[in-house]
Amino acid sequence: MYLFYSALLAAGLLASLPYWMFGKRRHGKYREGLGERLGRVPPRLQSQSVPAIWVHAVSVGEVLAVSELVTELRRCFPTHRVVVSTTTAPSQKLAKKHFGEDSVFYFPLDFAFAIRPYLSALQPQLLVLAETEFWPNFLRLARASGARVAVVNARISDRSRSGYRRFRRIWKGVLNNVDLFLAQTSEDASRLREIGAPADRVQVSGNLKFDVRAPDPPPVVASLRANFHQGGAGPVVVCGSTVEGEEGLLLRAFENVLASHPRAVMILAPRRPERFSEVAQLVEQLGIRFWRRSLWSGDAIAGGVFLVDTIGDLASLYALADVAFVGGSLVPRGGHNIIEPAQHGVAIMVGNHTENFRDIISLFQSQDAVRVVGPAEFPLVLMDLLSNETERMALGRRGAETLRSQMGATEKTLRALEQLLENLSW
Repeated sequence: MYLFYSALLAAGLLASLPYWMFGKRRHGKYREGLGERLGRVPPRLQSQSVPAIWVHAVSVGEVLAVSELVTELRRCFPTHRVVVSTTTAPSQKLAKKHFGEDSVFYFPLDFAFAIRPYLSALQPQLLVLAETEFWPNFLRLARASGARVAVVNARISDRSRSGYRRFRRIWKGVLNNVDLFLAQTSEDASRLREIGAPADRVQVSGNLKFDVRAPDPPPVVASLRANFHQGGAGPVVVCGSTVEGEEGLLLRAFENVLASHPRAVMILAPRRPERFSEVAQLVEQLGIRFWRRSLWSGDAIAGGVFLVDTIGDLASLYALADVAFVGGSLVPRGGHNIIEPAQHGVAIMVGNHTENFRDIISLFQSQDAVRVVGPAEFPLVLMDLLSNETERMALGRRGAETLRSQMGATEKTLRALEQLLENLSW
């Protein structure tokens, strides 16, 4: 089965090679870390002989989710080296900032020739995979190396559930290589067992993302706050992690806001860096005044769009919002995490496509702590919130209270991982 899987994976990579080459040439994507992905272990990982704990977090959201856990693992296991792998360039940058450049690297492709050098160099005693990183060859080789394997913050999305169930007999063998599954919710735990995870290895520990601390704000936040105050700008609408097909809807709604609030500001942060110029052109075509974060030098902002064409600022920029919209949700893309605006106690809006965060959205809805709207409703609900300060403030307050009520997953996860390591005999 593993030979067949590897052959399919290789064929898929060859078939998609033109796409990767196009991305590399046009956007500079996939160039960075290619050697590491192919199994070339960087010298910075080979210089230490202490036992390792290897944490894998595929992208920015997972890096943030495991940030507190990595800190606690380093505190509780001072004789171990905790290293972190990621898959994307933005997550590499963030991980190096959080965990140190010497401890961060690109996750190898799921081929034995790429995986074995890392297992040999790191000699990990524990592998911690965030969410649903079920790579068959990696799990098999990791287990064969003698390491314990845990999947933390585990979740099975609505979209992926049917695919896993269809090939349950195959996944049952793959998932048998995992020693411990720590699910976000009881529903996720049930789904894990449903797709073949051994029932006695599945526990519920909660969602690590509820424990993520709000980042220290970058200087731009203080600069913008002062700028808005001095220029009498407002209200401020922050639209974060937006995707193709959303910005037009949001900007047309903002035109209505400007008609009633001529000094209003929209802080617009597209999800993908390669779309920054495309979104800038869209704003320009609509005739809305705008400023680009990368070019802004402190000039007065009011009555327009502040386009965030940089990485790493959004989480802190939510603090400036009167209303925050979290994107990927007005179009069928599954939505993004609403925890970052909730940390700042601001009123939150999302679209009605939030499958990727169904449990968080359902929880917040049950506490009347988020507004879920369709594209047609969005302009009306936005205007209503901007016009009703009492309700807007109460909505933000309920969001912050809901977030605080769910904290504690990091502690539960850490205790379970400690027990897993204690049971490891070397």
